[in-house]
Amino acid sequence: MNMLKSLLLGSAAGLVAVAGAQAADLPVKAKPVEYVRVCSLYGAGFWYVPGTDTCLKLGSFVRVQTTFNNTTSNIPIGGGNNDPGGRQTRTDTANFGFRVRSALSVDLRTQTEYGTLRSYMNVGAQWSTNNGTADNNAAVADTLFVSRGFIQFAGFSVGRIRSYFDVNSLLPYTYSVPRIGGDTDHTDGIYALAYTAQFGNGISATVSFEDNGQATNGRGHLVSNLAMPSFGLGTQSFDNKGQQAPDVVGNLRIEQAWGYAQVSAALHDASGGYYGIANSTLNGHPSDKYGFAVTGGFTLNDIFGFRGDQFGLQACYAQGATGYCTRALGAWQMYASGNDAGFAWTTDGVYDTGTNVELTTVWGVTGFAQHLWSPRWRTSIYAGYTEIDYNGAATAIINSHLGAGGSAVCGTTAVAPAGNVTITPLAGNSCDPSFSFWQVGTRTQWNPHPDLDVGVDLQWTHLNTAYKGAAVLAANGARPAGPYAIDDQDIASVMFRIQRNFLP
Repeated sequence: MNMLKSLLLGSAAGLVAVAGAQAADLPVKAKPVEYVRVCSLYGAGFWYVPGTDTCLKLGSFVRVQTTFNNTTSNIPIGGGNNDPGGRQTRTDTANFGFRVRSALSVDLRTQTEYGTLRSYMNVGAQWSTNNGTADNNAAVADTLFVSRGFIQFAGFSVGRIRSYFDVNSLLPYTYSVPRIGGDTDHTDGIYALAYTAQFGNGISATVSFEDNGQATNGRGHLVSNLAMPSFGLGTQSFDNKGQQAPDVVGNLRIEQAWGYAQVSAALHDASGGYYGIANSTLNGHPSDKYGFAVTGGFTLNDIFGFRGDQFGLQACYAQGATGYCTRALGAWQMYASGNDAGFAWTTDGVYDTGTNVELTTVWGVTGFAQHLWSPRWRTSIYAGYTEIDYNGAATAIINSHLGAGGSAVCGTTAVAPAGNVTITPLAGNSCDPSFSFWQVGTRTQWNPHPDLDVGVDLQWTHLNTAYKGAAVLAANGARPAGPYAIDDQDIASVMFRIQRNFLP
Protein backbone atom coordinates (compact mmCIF):
# COMPACT_ATOMS: atom_id res chain seq x y z
CA MET A 1 0.00 0.00 0.00
CA ASN A 2 2.76 2.38 0.91
CA MET A 3 4.55 1.46 -2.29
CA LEU A 4 1.39 2.29 -4.35
CA LYS A 5 0.96 5.63 -2.54
CA SER A 6 4.56 6.60 -3.23
CA LEU A 7 4.17 5.70 -6.88
CA LEU A 8 1.08 7.88 -7.31
CA LEU A 9 2.68 10.86 -5.59
CA GLY A 10 5.81 10.54 -7.70
CA SER A 11 3.76 10.41 -10.92
CA ALA A 12 1.80 13.54 -9.94
CA ALA A 13 4.98 15.42 -9.17
CA GLY A 14 6.38 14.48 -12.54
CA LEU A 15 3.29 15.66 -14.35
CA VAL A 16 3.42 19.01 -12.53
CA ALA A 17 7.08 19.44 -13.47
CA VAL A 18 6.40 18.67 -17.11
CA ALA A 19 3.41 21.03 -17.21
CA GLY A 20 5.50 23.77 -15.60
CA ALA A 21 8.24 23.33 -18.16
CA GLN A 22 5.76 23.50 -21.03
CA ALA A 23 4.13 26.64 -19.56
CA ALA A 24 7.49 28.32 -19.38
CA ASP A 25 7.84 27.85 -23.10
CA LEU A 26 4.52 29.67 -23.90
CA PRO A 27 4.59 33.42 -24.94
CA VAL A 28 3.82 35.99 -22.24
CA LYS A 29 0.18 37.22 -22.40
CA ALA A 30 -0.14 40.81 -23.77
CA LYS A 31 -1.23 43.58 -21.42
CA PRO A 32 -4.86 44.65 -21.87
CA VAL A 33 -5.44 47.54 -24.26
CA GLU A 34 -6.36 50.85 -22.57
CA TYR A 35 -9.61 51.88 -24.23
CA VAL A 36 -10.95 55.45 -24.36
CA ARG A 37 -12.74 56.40 -21.18
CA VAL A 38 -15.43 59.06 -20.78
CA CYS A 39 -14.34 62.17 -18.84
CA SER A 40 -17.28 63.44 -16.80
CA LEU A 41 -15.47 66.37 -15.16
CA TYR A 42 -16.33 69.02 -17.76
CA GLY A 43 -19.65 68.00 -19.31
CA ALA A 44 -20.71 66.05 -22.39
CA GLY A 45 -18.29 65.14 -25.15
CA PHE A 46 -15.05 64.92 -23.16
CA TRP A 47 -12.95 61.75 -23.02
CA TYR A 48 -9.55 60.89 -21.59
CA VAL A 49 -6.67 60.85 -24.03
CA PRO A 50 -5.27 57.28 -23.64
CA GLY A 51 -2.21 57.17 -21.42
CA THR A 52 -2.81 60.65 -19.95
CA ASP A 53 -4.98 62.43 -17.38
CA THR A 54 -6.00 65.06 -19.97
CA CYS A 55 -9.58 65.33 -21.19
CA LEU A 56 -10.31 66.18 -24.83
CA LYS A 57 -13.41 67.38 -26.69
CA LEU A 58 -13.62 67.82 -30.45
CA GLY A 59 -16.35 70.01 -31.90
CA SER A 60 -17.34 71.32 -35.30
CA PHE A 61 -19.97 73.10 -37.35
CA VAL A 62 -20.81 73.45 -41.02
CA ARG A 63 -22.89 76.47 -42.10
CA VAL A 64 -24.61 77.25 -45.39
CA GLN A 65 -26.11 80.75 -45.63
CA THR A 66 -27.89 82.77 -48.30
CA THR A 67 -28.71 86.44 -47.82
CA PHE A 68 -30.51 89.31 -49.53
CA ASN A 69 -29.37 92.94 -49.26
CA ASN A 70 -26.27 92.00 -47.27
CA THR A 71 -22.56 92.23 -47.98
CA THR A 72 -19.97 89.75 -46.71
CA SER A 73 -23.04 87.54 -46.26
CA ASN A 74 -24.30 89.10 -43.02
CA ILE A 75 -23.89 92.92 -42.92
CA PRO A 76 -26.59 95.20 -44.40
CA ILE A 77 -25.54 96.88 -47.65
CA GLY A 78 -24.01 100.29 -46.91
CA GLY A 79 -23.93 99.64 -43.19
CA GLY A 80 -20.73 101.12 -41.84
CA ASN A 81 -18.17 98.67 -43.16
CA ASN A 82 -16.50 100.56 -46.03
CA ASP A 83 -19.00 98.99 -48.42
CA PRO A 84 -18.88 100.07 -52.08
CA GLY A 85 -22.07 98.06 -52.59
CA GLY A 86 -23.98 100.88 -50.92
CA ARG A 87 -24.20 102.53 -54.36
CA GLN A 88 -27.17 100.28 -55.21
CA THR A 89 -26.83 100.27 -59.01
CA ARG A 90 -27.13 97.49 -61.60
CA THR A 91 -23.37 97.11 -61.87
CA ASP A 92 -22.07 98.21 -58.44
CA THR A 93 -24.20 96.10 -56.13
CA ALA A 94 -25.02 92.40 -55.84
CA ASN A 95 -28.05 92.03 -53.60
CA PHE A 96 -27.63 88.30 -53.01
CA GLY A 97 -24.74 86.84 -51.02
CA PHE A 98 -23.70 83.27 -50.29
CA ARG A 99 -21.44 81.75 -47.67
CA VAL A 100 -20.24 78.29 -46.72
CA ARG A 101 -18.28 78.21 -43.47
CA SER A 102 -16.96 75.31 -41.42
CA ALA A 103 -14.80 75.11 -38.30
CA LEU A 104 -13.18 72.60 -35.96
CA SER A 105 -12.63 73.19 -32.25
CA VAL A 106 -10.22 71.40 -29.90
CA ASP A 107 -10.72 71.74 -26.13
CA LEU A 108 -8.05 70.21 -23.82
CA ARG A 109 -8.35 70.27 -20.01
CA THR A 110 -6.16 68.86 -17.25
CA GLN A 111 -6.61 69.07 -13.48
CA THR A 112 -3.62 70.54 -11.62
CA GLU A 113 -2.92 71.70 -8.08
CA TYR A 114 -3.71 75.24 -9.30
CA GLY A 115 -7.02 74.29 -10.86
CA THR A 116 -7.87 73.41 -14.46
CA LEU A 117 -5.28 73.91 -17.17
CA ARG A 118 -7.20 74.54 -20.39
CA SER A 119 -6.23 75.23 -24.00
CA TYR A 120 -8.79 75.89 -26.71
CA MET A 121 -8.53 76.43 -30.45
CA ASN A 122 -11.17 77.09 -33.12
CA VAL A 123 -10.02 77.17 -36.75
CA GLY A 124 -11.95 77.05 -39.97
CA ALA A 125 -12.40 77.97 -43.60
CA GLN A 126 -15.06 79.75 -45.61
CA TRP A 127 -16.09 80.67 -49.11
CA SER A 128 -18.42 83.59 -49.60
CA THR A 129 -19.43 86.22 -52.12
CA ASN A 130 -19.10 89.94 -51.47
CA ASN A 131 -20.99 92.01 -54.02
CA GLY A 132 -20.55 89.29 -56.57
CA THR A 133 -16.82 88.65 -55.97
CA ALA A 134 -15.57 85.59 -54.15
CA ASP A 135 -13.47 86.48 -51.11
CA ASN A 136 -10.94 83.83 -52.14
CA ASN A 137 -10.58 85.48 -55.57
CA ALA A 138 -12.50 82.58 -57.08
CA ALA A 139 -9.31 80.52 -57.14
CA VAL A 140 -6.66 78.77 -55.07
CA ALA A 141 -7.93 77.91 -51.57
CA ASP A 142 -10.76 79.04 -49.33
CA THR A 143 -10.25 81.81 -46.79
CA LEU A 144 -8.81 80.41 -43.57
CA PHE A 145 -9.48 81.91 -40.16
CA VAL A 146 -8.69 81.43 -36.48
CA SER A 147 -11.51 82.75 -34.31
CA ARG A 148 -10.22 81.52 -30.95
CA GLY A 149 -6.93 80.26 -29.58
CA PHE A 150 -6.19 80.68 -25.88
CA ILE A 151 -4.76 79.16 -22.67
CA GLN A 152 -6.40 79.40 -19.25
CA PHE A 153 -4.59 78.55 -16.00
CA ALA A 154 -4.83 79.62 -12.35
CA GLY A 155 -7.19 82.49 -13.18
CA PHE A 156 -5.18 83.73 -16.17
CA SER A 157 -6.49 83.79 -19.75
CA VAL A 158 -4.19 84.67 -22.65
CA GLY A 159 -4.63 84.48 -26.40
CA ARG A 160 -7.38 85.23 -28.89
CA ILE A 161 -10.61 85.46 -26.92
CA ARG A 162 -13.82 87.41 -26.53
CA SER A 163 -13.11 90.74 -24.83
CA TYR A 164 -13.77 90.97 -21.11
CA PHE A 165 -15.44 94.34 -21.74
CA ASP A 166 -18.32 92.59 -23.51
CA VAL A 167 -21.56 91.72 -21.73
CA ASN A 168 -24.30 90.50 -24.08
CA SER A 169 -23.67 88.88 -27.44
CA LEU A 170 -26.47 88.99 -30.01
CA LEU A 171 -25.05 86.03 -31.96
CA PRO A 172 -27.28 83.43 -30.24
CA TYR A 173 -30.34 85.41 -31.36
CA THR A 174 -29.53 86.52 -34.92
CA TYR A 175 -27.75 85.33 -38.08
CA SER A 176 -26.48 88.81 -38.96
CA VAL A 177 -23.57 90.79 -37.56
CA PRO A 178 -25.42 93.77 -36.06
CA ARG A 179 -23.66 97.14 -36.15
CA ILE A 180 -25.50 98.30 -33.00
CA GLY A 181 -23.14 96.71 -30.47
CA GLY A 182 -19.40 96.48 -29.97
CA ASP A 183 -19.27 92.83 -28.89
CA THR A 184 -16.17 91.03 -30.17
CA ASP A 185 -18.07 87.74 -30.27
CA HIS A 186 -19.28 88.97 -33.67
CA THR A 187 -15.69 89.06 -34.95
CA ASP A 188 -12.88 86.54 -34.82
CA GLY A 189 -12.03 87.53 -31.27
CA ILE A 190 -9.42 89.86 -29.86
CA TYR A 191 -5.95 89.40 -28.32
CA ALA A 192 -5.93 89.69 -24.53
CA LEU A 193 -3.98 88.82 -21.40
CA ALA A 194 -6.33 88.74 -18.43
CA TYR A 195 -6.65 87.66 -14.82
CA THR A 196 -9.99 86.76 -13.22
CA ALA A 197 -10.51 86.61 -9.45
CA GLN A 198 -13.41 84.48 -8.17
CA PHE A 199 -15.10 85.67 -4.96
CA GLY A 200 -17.72 82.94 -4.58
CA ASN A 201 -21.48 82.89 -5.21
CA GLY A 202 -20.84 83.52 -8.91
CA ILE A 203 -19.14 86.90 -8.34
CA SER A 204 -15.90 87.64 -10.19
CA ALA A 205 -13.71 90.52 -11.31
CA THR A 206 -11.31 90.66 -14.25
CA VAL A 207 -8.45 92.91 -15.31
CA SER A 208 -7.48 92.49 -18.97
CA PHE A 209 -4.88 93.98 -21.33
CA GLU A 210 -6.27 93.89 -24.87
CA ASP A 211 -5.39 94.79 -28.46
CA ASN A 212 -6.18 98.48 -28.86
CA GLY A 213 -7.30 98.24 -32.45
CA GLN A 214 -4.23 97.86 -34.65
CA ALA A 215 -5.33 94.37 -35.68
CA THR A 216 -8.09 93.85 -38.23
CA ASN A 217 -10.47 92.41 -35.67
CA GLY A 218 -9.49 94.69 -32.82
CA ARG A 219 -11.59 97.52 -31.44
CA GLY A 220 -10.45 99.78 -34.23
CA HIS A 221 -7.88 102.57 -33.93
CA LEU A 222 -9.96 105.19 -35.72
CA VAL A 223 -8.23 108.59 -35.70
CA SER A 224 -8.55 110.61 -38.92
CA ASN A 225 -6.09 113.28 -40.08
CA LEU A 226 -8.21 115.68 -42.13
CA ALA A 227 -5.12 117.17 -43.80
CA MET A 228 -5.00 113.87 -45.69
CA PRO A 229 -7.76 112.58 -47.98
CA SER A 230 -9.61 110.94 -45.10
CA PHE A 231 -13.36 110.97 -45.78
CA GLY A 232 -14.80 109.83 -49.11
CA LEU A 233 -18.05 108.44 -50.47
CA GLY A 234 -18.11 105.03 -48.82
CA THR A 235 -14.39 105.15 -48.00
CA GLN A 236 -12.38 106.29 -45.01
CA SER A 237 -8.73 106.33 -43.94
CA PHE A 238 -7.06 106.72 -40.56
CA ASP A 239 -3.74 108.13 -39.37
CA ASN A 240 -2.86 106.72 -35.95
CA LYS A 241 0.09 106.66 -33.64
CA GLY A 242 1.52 103.14 -33.64
CA GLN A 243 0.46 100.82 -30.88
CA GLN A 244 2.45 101.63 -27.74
CA ALA A 245 0.49 99.67 -25.15
CA PRO A 246 -2.67 97.57 -24.98
CA ASP A 247 -6.02 98.88 -23.81
CA VAL A 248 -6.80 98.31 -20.14
CA VAL A 249 -10.16 96.65 -19.46
CA GLY A 250 -11.84 95.76 -16.18
CA ASN A 251 -15.17 94.22 -15.22
CA LEU A 252 -17.25 93.10 -12.25
CA ARG A 253 -19.67 90.23 -12.92
CA ILE A 254 -22.26 88.10 -11.14
CA GLU A 255 -23.46 84.87 -12.72
CA GLN A 256 -26.13 82.63 -11.19
CA ALA A 257 -29.08 80.43 -12.19
CA TRP A 258 -31.28 83.46 -12.91
CA GLY A 259 -28.76 84.81 -15.45
CA TYR A 260 -25.92 87.29 -15.15
CA ALA A 261 -25.12 91.00 -14.88
CA GLN A 262 -21.89 92.89 -15.54
CA VAL A 263 -20.35 96.35 -15.55
CA SER A 264 -17.15 97.09 -17.49
CA ALA A 265 -14.76 99.94 -18.26
CA ALA A 266 -11.90 100.41 -20.74
CA LEU A 267 -9.08 102.88 -21.41
CA HIS A 268 -8.29 103.26 -25.14
CA ASP A 269 -5.38 104.96 -26.96
CA ALA A 270 -6.77 107.51 -29.44
CA SER A 271 -3.53 109.27 -30.41
CA GLY A 272 -2.95 110.56 -33.94
CA GLY A 273 0.02 110.33 -36.28
CA TYR A 274 1.88 113.34 -37.72
CA TYR A 275 0.56 116.63 -39.01
CA GLY A 276 0.31 117.36 -42.72
CA ILE A 277 -0.56 115.54 -45.92
CA ALA A 278 2.38 113.13 -45.77
CA ASN A 279 3.71 111.55 -42.58
CA SER A 280 7.07 113.07 -41.67
CA THR A 281 8.93 113.49 -38.41
CA LEU A 282 9.55 117.10 -39.47
CA ASN A 283 5.85 117.96 -39.32
CA GLY A 284 5.25 117.63 -35.60
CA HIS A 285 2.21 115.84 -34.20
CA PRO A 286 -0.76 116.31 -31.87
CA SER A 287 -0.46 115.45 -28.19
CA ASP A 288 -1.33 111.92 -27.16
CA LYS A 289 -4.99 111.42 -26.40
CA TYR A 290 -6.80 108.67 -24.51
CA GLY A 291 -10.43 107.74 -24.70
CA PHE A 292 -12.58 105.55 -22.49
CA ALA A 293 -15.70 103.41 -22.56
CA VAL A 294 -18.12 102.10 -19.93
CA THR A 295 -20.94 99.59 -20.24
CA GLY A 296 -23.43 97.67 -18.14
CA GLY A 297 -25.93 94.97 -18.94
CA PHE A 298 -27.72 91.79 -17.92
CA THR A 299 -29.40 88.65 -19.24
CA LEU A 300 -32.30 86.93 -17.45
CA ASN A 301 -33.10 83.22 -17.86
CA ASP A 302 -36.52 81.52 -17.78
CA ILE A 303 -38.37 84.86 -17.83
CA PHE A 304 -42.04 84.86 -16.78
CA GLY A 305 -41.64 81.22 -15.80
CA PHE A 306 -41.09 80.01 -19.39
CA ARG A 307 -38.20 77.55 -19.33
CA GLY A 308 -35.49 78.48 -21.86
CA ASP A 309 -36.80 82.00 -22.55
CA GLN A 310 -34.31 84.86 -22.20
CA PHE A 311 -34.28 88.65 -22.05
CA GLY A 312 -31.31 91.01 -21.99
CA LEU A 313 -30.34 94.69 -22.13
CA GLN A 314 -27.03 96.56 -22.38
CA ALA A 315 -26.04 100.24 -22.53
CA CYS A 316 -22.66 101.66 -23.61
CA TYR A 317 -21.02 105.11 -23.50
CA ALA A 318 -17.63 106.08 -24.92
CA GLN A 319 -15.43 109.06 -25.74
CA GLY A 320 -12.66 108.38 -28.24
CA ALA A 321 -13.30 104.62 -28.02
CA THR A 322 -16.01 104.08 -30.62
CA GLY A 323 -15.26 100.39 -31.25
CA TYR A 324 -16.39 99.48 -27.74
CA CYS A 325 -19.97 100.58 -28.49
CA THR A 326 -20.41 99.69 -32.18
CA ARG A 327 -18.99 97.42 -34.88
CA ALA A 328 -19.77 100.03 -37.57
CA LEU A 329 -16.10 100.93 -37.89
CA GLY A 330 -16.09 102.34 -41.41
CA ALA A 331 -17.92 104.72 -43.69
CA TRP A 332 -21.65 104.44 -44.32
CA GLN A 333 -23.11 105.05 -47.76
CA MET A 334 -26.66 104.17 -48.67
CA TYR A 335 -28.45 105.17 -51.87
CA ALA A 336 -32.16 105.10 -52.63
CA SER A 337 -33.82 105.64 -55.99
CA GLY A 338 -32.89 108.74 -57.95
CA ASN A 339 -30.47 111.22 -56.43
CA ASP A 340 -31.19 110.32 -52.81
CA ALA A 341 -28.34 109.20 -50.54
CA GLY A 342 -27.14 108.98 -46.94
CA PHE A 343 -23.60 109.04 -45.54
CA ALA A 344 -21.73 108.87 -42.24
CA TRP A 345 -18.16 108.41 -40.97
CA THR A 346 -17.13 106.61 -37.79
CA THR A 347 -14.03 107.77 -35.90
CA ASP A 348 -12.48 107.84 -32.45
CA GLY A 349 -11.46 111.42 -33.19
CA VAL A 350 -10.23 113.87 -35.85
CA TYR A 351 -7.41 116.39 -36.07
CA ASP A 352 -5.90 118.89 -38.47
CA THR A 353 -2.48 120.51 -38.76
CA GLY A 354 -1.81 122.35 -35.52
CA THR A 355 -4.85 121.05 -33.62
CA ASN A 356 -5.39 118.49 -30.88
CA VAL A 357 -7.27 115.25 -31.50
CA GLU A 358 -10.96 116.04 -30.98
CA LEU A 359 -12.63 112.92 -29.62
CA THR A 360 -16.06 111.71 -30.68
CA THR A 361 -18.78 110.77 -28.19
CA VAL A 362 -20.70 107.54 -28.71
CA TRP A 363 -23.59 106.01 -26.83
CA GLY A 364 -25.95 103.18 -27.53
CA VAL A 365 -28.34 100.58 -26.15
CA THR A 366 -29.14 97.04 -27.31
CA GLY A 367 -31.70 94.47 -26.24
CA PHE A 368 -33.09 91.07 -27.12
CA ALA A 369 -35.73 88.52 -26.12
CA GLN A 370 -36.14 84.89 -27.10
CA HIS A 371 -39.13 82.58 -26.68
CA LEU A 372 -39.15 78.79 -27.08
CA TRP A 373 -42.44 77.71 -28.60
CA SER A 374 -41.34 74.11 -28.23
CA PRO A 375 -38.02 72.23 -28.03
CA ARG A 376 -37.89 72.45 -31.84
CA TRP A 377 -39.07 76.04 -32.48
CA ARG A 378 -37.80 79.35 -31.17
CA THR A 379 -38.21 83.02 -32.09
CA SER A 380 -36.03 85.93 -31.03
CA ILE A 381 -36.28 89.69 -31.49
CA TYR A 382 -33.35 92.08 -31.17
CA ALA A 383 -32.88 95.83 -31.53
CA GLY A 384 -30.49 98.65 -30.78
CA TYR A 385 -29.69 102.32 -31.25
CA THR A 386 -26.25 103.98 -31.63
CA GLU A 387 -25.39 107.69 -31.83
CA ILE A 388 -22.00 109.19 -32.77
CA ASP A 389 -21.50 112.89 -32.04
CA TYR A 390 -18.76 115.29 -33.17
CA ASN A 391 -18.21 118.34 -30.98
CA GLY A 392 -17.98 121.88 -32.35
CA ALA A 393 -14.21 121.80 -32.83
CA ALA A 394 -14.32 118.45 -34.64
CA THR A 395 -17.16 119.67 -36.85
CA ALA A 396 -15.19 122.78 -37.80
CA ILE A 397 -12.15 120.65 -38.73
CA ILE A 398 -14.20 118.38 -40.99
CA ASN A 399 -16.13 121.25 -42.58
CA SER A 400 -12.92 123.05 -43.44
CA HIS A 401 -12.17 120.24 -45.89
CA LEU A 402 -15.53 119.85 -47.58
CA GLY A 403 -15.66 119.53 -51.35
CA ALA A 404 -13.21 120.54 -54.05
CA GLY A 405 -12.84 124.16 -53.01
CA GLY A 406 -15.01 124.15 -49.95
CA SER A 407 -18.42 125.62 -49.24
CA ALA A 408 -19.33 129.03 -47.87
CA VAL A 409 -22.57 127.39 -46.69
CA CYS A 410 -20.71 125.84 -43.76
CA GLY A 411 -18.94 129.09 -42.97
CA THR A 412 -15.43 127.75 -43.35
CA THR A 413 -12.43 128.15 -45.61
CA ALA A 414 -11.63 124.91 -47.40
CA VAL A 415 -8.17 123.46 -47.98
CA ALA A 416 -8.57 121.59 -51.26
CA PRO A 417 -8.08 119.06 -52.59
CA ALA A 418 -6.39 117.51 -49.53
CA GLY A 419 -8.79 115.92 -47.08
CA ASN A 420 -11.93 116.63 -49.07
CA VAL A 421 -14.93 114.44 -48.38
CA THR A 422 -16.24 114.89 -51.95
CA ILE A 423 -19.41 116.49 -50.60
CA THR A 424 -20.12 120.16 -51.18
CA PRO A 425 -23.09 121.22 -49.02
CA LEU A 426 -25.64 123.59 -50.54
CA ALA A 427 -27.99 126.02 -48.85
CA GLY A 428 -30.16 124.24 -46.29
CA ASN A 429 -27.61 121.52 -45.47
CA SER A 430 -27.13 120.78 -41.77
CA CYS A 431 -23.30 120.91 -42.09
CA ASP A 432 -23.29 118.41 -39.22
CA PRO A 433 -21.17 115.21 -39.38
CA SER A 434 -22.93 113.67 -36.35
CA PHE A 435 -25.24 110.74 -37.09
CA SER A 436 -27.11 107.82 -35.57
CA PHE A 437 -28.61 104.54 -36.66
CA TRP A 438 -30.84 101.80 -35.37
CA GLN A 439 -31.45 98.17 -36.24
CA VAL A 440 -34.32 95.83 -35.39
CA GLY A 441 -34.76 92.23 -36.41
CA THR A 442 -36.36 88.90 -35.70
CA ARG A 443 -35.16 85.35 -36.23
CA THR A 444 -37.22 82.16 -36.21
CA GLN A 445 -35.35 78.86 -36.01
CA TRP A 446 -36.41 75.23 -36.42
CA ASN A 447 -34.38 72.44 -34.83
CA PRO A 448 -35.59 69.15 -36.32
CA HIS A 449 -32.60 67.64 -34.50
CA PRO A 450 -30.80 69.26 -31.55
CA ASP A 451 -27.65 69.54 -33.69
CA LEU A 452 -29.35 71.06 -36.76
CA ASP A 453 -30.40 74.73 -37.12
CA VAL A 454 -32.70 75.87 -39.92
CA GLY A 455 -33.96 79.43 -39.82
CA VAL A 456 -34.73 82.84 -41.30
CA ASP A 457 -33.65 86.25 -39.99
CA LEU A 458 -35.40 89.49 -41.05
CA GLN A 459 -33.68 92.80 -40.26
CA TRP A 460 -34.34 96.51 -40.79
CA THR A 461 -31.52 99.08 -40.67
CA HIS A 462 -32.15 102.84 -40.51
CA LEU A 463 -29.48 105.53 -40.92
CA ASN A 464 -30.02 109.05 -39.58
CA THR A 465 -27.60 110.61 -42.03
CA ALA A 466 -24.77 113.07 -41.54
CA TYR A 467 -24.88 116.32 -43.57
CA LYS A 468 -28.61 116.17 -44.08
CA GLY A 469 -29.87 118.44 -46.84
CA ALA A 470 -28.86 119.46 -50.36
CA ALA A 471 -25.32 118.81 -51.58
CA VAL A 472 -23.23 118.24 -54.67
CA LEU A 473 -21.47 114.85 -54.78
CA ALA A 474 -18.51 113.64 -56.78
CA ALA A 475 -18.96 110.75 -59.20
CA ASN A 476 -19.16 107.40 -57.43
CA GLY A 477 -19.14 104.22 -59.51
CA ALA A 478 -22.17 104.26 -61.76
CA ARG A 479 -23.57 107.15 -59.72
CA PRO A 480 -22.85 110.40 -61.61
CA ALA A 481 -21.65 113.63 -60.04
CA GLY A 482 -24.24 116.29 -59.39
CA PRO A 483 -26.79 117.58 -56.90
CA TYR A 484 -28.20 115.07 -54.41
CA ALA A 485 -30.61 115.09 -51.49
CA ILE A 486 -28.72 113.82 -48.44
CA ASP A 487 -31.38 112.19 -46.32
CA ASP A 488 -32.10 109.34 -43.91
CA GLN A 489 -31.97 105.86 -45.46
CA ASP A 490 -33.40 102.41 -44.78
CA ILE A 491 -32.63 98.91 -45.94
CA ALA A 492 -34.37 95.59 -45.28
CA SER A 493 -32.28 92.42 -45.34
CA VAL A 494 -33.02 88.71 -45.14
CA MET A 495 -30.79 85.83 -44.03
CA PHE A 496 -31.48 82.10 -44.47
CA ARG A 497 -29.23 79.56 -42.74
CA ILE A 498 -28.76 75.82 -42.36
CA GLN A 499 -26.12 74.77 -39.84
CA ARG A 500 -25.02 71.40 -38.42
CA ASN A 501 -23.40 71.63 -34.99
CA PHE A 502 -21.45 68.99 -33.10
CA LEU A 503 -20.32 69.66 -29.55
CA PRO A 504 -19.74 73.41 -30.12
